[in-house]
Amino acid sequence: MSSTSSTSLTARVLDARSRPDPYPLYEEIRAAEPVWVPDRPVVVLASHEACEAVLRDPRASNDRRHALLHRPPEGGPAAGPAELPSFLFMDPPRHGALRRLAAPGFTPRAVRRLAPMIRELIDDLLDEAAARGDLDGVADLASPLPVTVICRVLGVDTGERDWYRTRSSMLGRAVDPYLAFLGVPAPGLAERRRAERELDDFFRRLADERRRAPRDDMMSRLLAAEIDGAPLTEEEIVTTCRLLLNAGHETTVGLIANGLLTLLDHPGTLAALRDDPAATAPAVVEELLRLQPPLQIVHRHAREDMEVRGIRVPRGTTMVLLLAGANRDPGAFGCPHRFDAARDDASRHLSFGLGAHYCLGAPLGRLEAELAFVRFAQRVVGPRLVDAPPRYRPHVVLRGPESLPMRTEAILGRATPWRSGSP
Repeated sequence: MSSTSSTSLTARVLDARSRPDPYPLYEEIRAAEPVWVPDRPVVVLASHEACEAVLRDPRASNDRRHALLHRPPEGGPAAGPAELPSFLFMDPPRHGALRRLAAPGFTPRAVRRLAPMIRELIDDLLDEAAARGDLDGVADLASPLPVTVICRVLGVDTGERDWYRTRSSMLGRAVDPYLAFLGVPAPGLAERRRAERELDDFFRRLADERRRAPRDDMMSRLLAAEIDGAPLTEEEIVTTCRLLLNAGHETTVGLIANGLLTLLDHPGTLAALRDDPAATAPAVVEELLRLQPPLQIVHRHAREDMEVRGIRVPRGTTMVLLLAGANRDPGAFGCPHRFDAARDDASRHLSFGLGAHYCLGAPLGRLEAELAFVRFAQRVVGPRLVDAPPRYRPHVVLRGPESLPMRTEAILGRATPWRSGSP
C-alpha cells in the first residue's frame, strides 16, 4: 500500500466527518491490513483475528515507555509528562497489584448489590424528564446515570456530577490517536491539563478528608491498602481514583447513548425489552457492544519484536487496534453490519478488551445499560428522534452522540412495574 493512501486512511479516522459512520472506513483499513503510518513507528490493525491476537499477547504492552512514539528524538528535548498517568498505562506486576485493590468494588456480586440503587436513580431521572415535558436520551439518562453511579461507588459528592462530567469529557480526548497518526497531541491539550490538575486536586482533598475520617468507600480502602508491605503513594491513590471516575462512566455513557439511538430504529426489540426483560436485555447489550462500541480504538506497544498474523512488528512499534472494525469483521461475524439481538456469538466482541487489561468495570457497565434500556422501554411511549442524524462528540476513541432529543407520546410514571425477572 502506498504512503499516500496510508496517510489518507489514518487522517480520515481523525476527520469529524467520519464520526457518524466510521465503519466503511474501518472496512477499508481492514482490507488493507496492515496499514503502516508513513515515517512513524505505528501500524493500524482492524481484523478480529489480529486485534484479538495483540490483546492476548503479553509482549503487547500498555506501558508507553515501551513506545518509540513517546520517546524524544535523539538529542531533542525531554518528553513532557504523559497524559493521564494511571495503572491503565502500566504492565504487570504493578498494574495487577493496583487493579486487584480496586477490583472488589466491581465484581459481579458487588455490582448486583447496586441494582436497587441504579433502578431508583433511573426512575428519578425519567421523573425529572417527565416533569419537564421533554426528553434527551444523553442529557437526561445516558450521561447522568453512569457518572452518579460511579461517584457513589467511589464515595464522592454526587451533587457535582456536571463538574466531574465536563472534566472527564475533556480528558477523554487524550486517548484519540493524533500522536500516533500526526505526531501531535489531540486538540485541547491545555484544557485537558487544567482539567487533570483540577480532578487531581479534588482527589487529594478527598484523601485528606478520608485520612481524618475513613468511610466504607474506595478512597478509604486505597488509603488503607498496601502492596508488598508498603502503602500506596499519594500519586497512585489519586490517579487510581481519577481513572475509576473517568473510565467508570465514559464508556457507559457511550454504550447507553449509542444503544438508545439504535433501539429507536428497532421498536420490536423495545417491545421485547418491555415485556420480557430478563430474556432480552443481556443479549441486546452484547449485540450493541459489538455493533456500536463506545470504545472504538485502543493502543498497544511492542515491548519486543513480534509477529501478528505473519506481520512483523518491530520492538517499540505502536499498534493501533480498531476494535470497532474488528467487531464488524465478516470473518468473525455473519452479516456484521446488521443489528441482531438473537445473534448467538455477539459476546465474541472485543469492546471490553481481553487479557490483563480486560475492562474492570464491564459488569457494572452491562448492568447499567440493561436496566436503562429496560426502563426506557417500559416507561417511554412512542419515542422518536427529533434531529436525525444526531450531532456527534468530537472524540474519536470514545464515540457517541452529543445529544438525543426525542418526542414521546408519554413518559409513564414510576409506578409502572418493573416486569418480573427484570435484570
